[in-house]
Amino acid sequence: MTRAAITGTGFWVPERVVTNDDLAAIIDTSDEWITERSGIRERRWLERDADGRTLISGAEMGARAAREAIAAAGIDKDTIDQVIYATLNPDVFFPGNGVFIEHLLELNTAGAMDIRNQCTGFVYGLAAADGFIQSGLARTVLVIGGEIQSTALDLTDRGRDMAVLFADGAGAAILQATDEDRGILASVLHSQGRYARDLFAEAPVATVTGRMNAAMIEEGRHYPRMNGKMVFQHATRRFGEAIDEVLKKGGVTIDDVALLIPHQANQRITDAVTARLGLPVERVFSNIARYGNTTAASIPIALAEAVRAGRVQRGDLIVTVAFGSGFTWGANLIKW
Repeated sequence: MTRAAITGTGFWVPERVVTNDDLAAIIDTSDEWITERSGIRERRWLERDADGRTLISGAEMGARAAREAIAAAGIDKDTIDQVIYATLNPDVFFPGNGVFIEHLLELNTAGAMDIRNQCTGFVYGLAAADGFIQSGLARTVLVIGGEIQSTALDLTDRGRDMAVLFADGAGAAILQATDEDRGILASVLHSQGRYARDLFAEAPVATVTGRMNAAMIEEGRHYPRMNGKMVFQHATRRFGEAIDEVLKKGGVTIDDVALLIPHQANQRITDAVTARLGLPVERVFSNIARYGNTTAASIPIALAEAVRAGRVQRGDLIVTVAFGSGFTWGANLIKW
């Protein structure tokens, strides 16, 4: 049976470190307040020029992560058949970042698509890559999760709850067709659009509300908004449900899982899910304290770090799980 195996991973984050104390200097918050509520102590933000533009694009950030993944997989980049780029904030309104990756990596007209599923983007991307490979449409797929969020945050007291959470970064994985006993064993994907407005960004362009105008900017409607209590409650529940479902689909139990890699949304969510599953902390990967919430990039960054640290070994069962805007949620069961 042909499976989609992850053969290489990589990540890239900006050099600029923004600590909680740095944020406390410009908005009404504190290191204690942020750490207690999220587990975040610092995050990475891209440097900007005098006009507020980032010094590199989101696509270039993703390309840097991709080059590392390609090298780790030991493949010729020209064998990549398909690019899947997960992001909530592409460099331009259209086209998506996938085609810019094709150009930056000189991939010889490989297919390219974007996934706009925010926090669950990489989980959906792995499932899509698995589908491409199992159907025979591709044999090698590059999946990237990349986000530039620092430029879209409201750095005033009004936007404090969101501004302290989100960060920039990119992670990537190479998936290849294999007949070996490894690869993606199962995926589960869900959504519930009735809660979409509990975590969303209305502007810059929305057909429902009309084109962005000065009044919308004045009201701050171009900044992301979140019903934090609602998101926390749903995330804690859906994380556990998705994990249970993907394990059952794959015919294994939580005791078989070597490492759980959750979306790095909030350390309190990770702790609650870990306690519910009865997992020891050494079998759960967390880097939110250093990188914050990088949305679609959080799982591939964490996966690449886990591989680099030797916490993932051949034959291990890995679960990735995410919940986010939409509401959407899902999980992947992977045999390394």
